[in-house]
Amino acid sequence: MKNKIRNHIGFVFLLLVGLNSQAQTKKWTIEECVNYALEHNISVKQSELDIKLAAIDKKAAIGNFLPSLNAGASHSWNIGLNQNITTGLLENQTTQFTSASLNSNIDIYNGLQNQNRLRRAKMAVLASQYQLTKMQDDISLFVANSFLDILFNKENLKVQQNQLEYDAKQLSRTEELVSSGSVARGDLLDMKATIASDNQKIVAAENSLLLSKLSLVQLLQLDDFQSFDSVDQNYESQDSPTMLETPESIFEKAKQERIEIKIAKSNLDLAQRDIKIARGAYQPSLSGFYSFSTRASYSDRVVGIDTGGNPILEGPLPLFDQFSNNKGHNFGLQLNIPILNGFSAKSNVERSKVNLEKSKIAFSQAETDLEKNVYTAFTNAKGALKTYESALLTLSARQEAFNYAKEKYNVGLMNAFDYNQSQTLFANAQSDVIRAKYDYIFKVKVVELYFGIPIIKKQ
Repeated sequence: MKNKIRNHIGFVFLLLVGLNSQAQTKKWTIEECVNYALEHNISVKQSELDIKLAAIDKKAAIGNFLPSLNAGASHSWNIGLNQNITTGLLENQTTQFTSASLNSNIDIYNGLQNQNRLRRAKMAVLASQYQLTKMQDDISLFVANSFLDILFNKENLKVQQNQLEYDAKQLSRTEELVSSGSVARGDLLDMKATIASDNQKIVAAENSLLLSKLSLVQLLQLDDFQSFDSVDQNYESQDSPTMLETPESIFEKAKQERIEIKIAKSNLDLAQRDIKIARGAYQPSLSGFYSFSTRASYSDRVVGIDTGGNPILEGPLPLFDQFSNNKGHNFGLQLNIPILNGFSAKSNVERSKVNLEKSKIAFSQAETDLEKNVYTAFTNAKGALKTYESALLTLSARQEAFNYAKEKYNVGLMNAFDYNQSQTLFANAQSDVIRAKYDYIFKVKVVELYFGIPIIKKQ
């Protein structure tokens, strides 16, 4: 029985370990990272809430066209010397009254302010949607850059590890050559120093990889960055059709596609609409009103006069009978003509005009900034391509030089110090190629984004 229990416990333990190992081996693709960031990033969530607020404002603007309707009721006690509303005499008494009312108002004309407020609210919804799209583009770009940075650090770490592995083999060979007297003992010391330097480079590469993961995890709003890892995707630099375009054509396409321009244009439209709303306060306003009221009293009532000339009193009529008998209606039109309002209307108009001028300047600046950014991104991408091509040529030359140095070292025509220098230059050339490749890939992505091509395909 105990053996069975132990077997079950062992099975459960292995199952939990397997599940835990499987959970930790989760590797993220760039598409998963971008989509996760767009769903969980705090800035994106705030932009989504701004859209909800704009939608609420739009609903409120629609509500301005509807009539207002309010109902009221009251019940009061009057104690002491009061006029008897039945006899008209002052008496010490306690009376009760109940009243009910229904009031309604509707704007007929108010300088088209309601119409302009509704149009502005619709524009504000669109503007908030543009802001969300801008935030999503920025987050996607940041995530892609961080993801590519991780891939670079991974490949760079592999280069350093391969370098250490190769140097370790060379150290063993050098020890044999020193033991046989073929090379001087100084070469062995140089190889040991190279091994120590390789270990330092690996530590630095590991730290860079860890920091790049931390940067991406913070963008994704994840809690545990220690277990985070990315898929080892081998991104090759490919010719992008966008790079065959001219900067002028990319800029013209960007003016139509980029959110920055749409945001500036929507802000300009909002400022123009604000002026119309403010000017509406100059005009007369016309509104309609209607009210219904009724009341009931709990006092005795006069139903006649006796032979002595005294009033004959009876108790109050039933409550609902009084409500029916005492009901009244009141309705009409109300016209308000603004004459003097402390310069508030004029100040609002002037303030709106100033905001309009600011929006015009911001729109012009947005186009200027976009043109500058497009030309800068295109130039950077071209420069990154040249750097990458130069790095490949350098790597090829360093490869040949290292092969030649290796042949000379193996036959004793080169000392360990010079050989290690050649090997270090070769390793640095490999790292430069990796860095230049991912720099070029990212900068091409930036140009494509200005051309209307998203970082990743929308799901």
